[in-house]
Amino acid sequence: MLINRTFFVYIALMTLVVVASNILVQYPLPGSIAGMQLGDLLTWGAFSYPFAFLVTDLTNRQFGPRIARRVVVAGFIVAILLSFVAATPRIAIASGSAFLFGQLLDISVFNRLRRQSWWHAPLAGSLIGSALDTAMFFSFAFAPFFVFFGPNDSFALETAPLLGVLTAEAPRWISWAIGDLSVKILCGLVLLLPYGALMSVVKPMPAAEAKASA
Repeated sequence: MLINRTFFVYIALMTLVVVASNILVQYPLPGSIAGMQLGDLLTWGAFSYPFAFLVTDLTNRQFGPRIARRVVVAGFIVAILLSFVAATPRIAIASGSAFLFGQLLDISVFNRLRRQSWWHAPLAGSLIGSALDTAMFFSFAFAPFFVFFGPNDSFALETAPLLGVLTAEAPRWISWAIGDLSVKILCGLVLLLPYGALMSVVKPMPAAEAKASA
């Protein structure tokens, strides 16, 4: 019963993160830094989404990879449904694919490092998973090569100063991707704090270590 109850708590937390991120991604950051308009680079969703990796890592730590994958699949279903309702099919495909493969990679990396120092597994898993997530989402959503997923976004493809301030120019979606990944890296570091604080509460179940090779 404890496993079932806790499992559904993790699903609820993952659903909350996905729903919040889909809402917050609609709101650009206000203000500017060094002449760079933050709203051209980031939305508030970039700060909420990394919590998905925290939920996945805590699930993996407590129950092992098999249960963690189930939580990710539940989050994937929610992400796809919300994206198809709130966005274009191309964005939905990009969002769902990036979420699924980014989280599954996080689980794989976490398992390989789970017996090392406590911070190695969650940090490496979230950073590597975030890199794949960012690359897949922005490429699938905006790169001309993936036009078979849906029409190109002309605004995203317009060239502009890289990151809004550099002399080199690139399509806007490249700057968006760099800004998004930068925030995910920062959040991955910051979220080590709650992960470390919860280690004494979220302890591995007896079978979790045995399932790590699954």
